[in-house]
Amino acid sequence: MLSRIAVLRRLFEREDVRAISRRYFVSNGFDGTLTSIGVIVGAVLSGIPDGLTVVKIGLGAAVGLGTSAIWSVWEIERAETRAEILRIERAMLIDLDDTRVHRERRGARVVHATASGLGPLIGVVIPLVPFLFEGTVLSMAEAGVVGVALGIGVLAVFGAYMSTIAGQRWYVSALRMALAGLVVAVINLFLPG
Repeated sequence: MLSRIAVLRRLFEREDVRAISRRYFVSNGFDGTLTSIGVIVGAVLSGIPDGLTVVKIGLGAAVGLGTSAIWSVWEIERAETRAEILRIERAMLIDLDDTRVHRERRGARVVHATASGLGPLIGVVIPLVPFLFEGTVLSMAEAGVVGVALGIGVLAVFGAYMSTIAGQRWYVSALRMALAGLVVAVINLFLPG
């Protein structure tokens, strides 16, 4: 157990591991948030009668997106890691099974897949929270407006976070990311049905 913790600590110290995990987290969080906004607007406009049903639909989307994010990144990173290890083994004429290099690459795969799965989970669940209060504090329409606003806020946070890495103005990046949520909400308003 201590050796795994040591491996994870070394991994989090590496910028390449943090950078790849950040990309997966934000990219899949972006997808999850936009999906949640689409679910919310579609649910409210289609006349779903209660907030709990919207939450159940949203959680179904979260399970699908989260599973996709974890599974795809696990397989992508497994293939990329294996190819990298094979290149190193050929260059060094040595087998790297059960070495520090092998363990760190495997650990990085776990970190990437976890970050990839957390992104959409957060992106879907946060905008759904107002629907837990539908019927007591909020109407369906109010829960929808608050949910979309929360989704746009999540996107803005993703943008602001990424701007700190790139050394850009946080509010410009936040607005650019938030705009995507507004676009999805508006497009959904004009869909037939």
